[in-house]
Amino acid sequence: MFRRDPYAAALAQASEVLGGDVRPLRALTRLAFARGGVLALSRGGQRVFMPLGGVSADGLFELASVTKPFTAALAEVLAREGLLDWETPLRALGGSFRPLPRTLTPLALATHTAGLPAHPARAAMTILTRYHDPYGGMSARHVLASAARWASPRQAGRFMYSNLGAGVLALACAVAAGEDLSPEGYGRALGARVTAPLGLPDVSLSPGRTVVTPTGMLGSPTVTGFGPLAGAGGLYGSAADLLGFGEAHLSEQAGTHWTRLLKPSGLPRHLDGVAPGWMVSGTARWHDGVARGTRAGLGFDPQAGVVVALLARGGVPLTGVRGAVPMLLGALLGAGAAAP
Repeated sequence: MFRRDPYAAALAQASEVLGGDVRPLRALTRLAFARGGVLALSRGGQRVFMPLGGVSADGLFELASVTKPFTAALAEVLAREGLLDWETPLRALGGSFRPLPRTLTPLALATHTAGLPAHPARAAMTILTRYHDPYGGMSARHVLASAARWASPRQAGRFMYSNLGAGVLALACAVAAGEDLSPEGYGRALGARVTAPLGLPDVSLSPGRTVVTPTGMLGSPTVTGFGPLAGAGGLYGSAADLLGFGEAHLSEQAGTHWTRLLKPSGLPRHLDGVAPGWMVSGTARWHDGVARGTRAGLGFDPQAGVVVALLARGGVPLTGVRGAVPMLLGALLGAGAAAP
């Protein structure tokens, strides 16, 4: 007996939910999920979870940079509460934030337009000496000092993707929420104001159950540490959590910050803009994430009412500047937008 190709079966299910034929994406899907993972889709109240490669549909994964939309959602809640303002420089928080330049506003940090480099300067060394935890030797105050030193006012307003910026925003959210200046403070603020109200039980900096084992460089099963930059990439979650989070944007339970479209200079060609916490392509908002042995992706299209989540094990080969996971994410979102 011949067993049906699991990738073809998954895409057949995806086609039913999206209302368009995505079966031609089998080669790309096979590449993205070569070592297993979960593909999940939601449209019009219909959800489907497609586990691949022996991974459970409710598997808990590193979310890597898909953490950034959660940080932006926390900033949105704090803005609604009057505890943070998208346009006000973080230096208004006082204390360790006082030395920061005026260009570092929540909006600039959430859209990568604050003129900050991708990483704190010392990460150039620790990425080699602490491969799985490159920021772990830093404190939160080190992060703020690095941001104060290396922010470039001349680059402010230009798109420059920055883990440093997202991490600074998360620390600011912690303090604005009345928590201490730490990744743990960020985690508590996020739990109280975002993940608990939205019913996302497994989204956390400290996973409450076994994580799907990464398969990274040389087969290493080690998860990635983000230290004081946890707000840039340190969360864990499941496919169901990601669908729920995407759906909360469609219903505006997660706020409306994602409707704010910026088109700064320096955008890569595949982007039409940025919104707080999100990349923008056409009408879709999306973000992908790269950990040491895990890939993640989440996107939604408000016009099509589609949410797509991808969680993949392994060091997925990069294709050009985007890679297999964001390419597949974009293709599925595009199919949903094109469907009647």
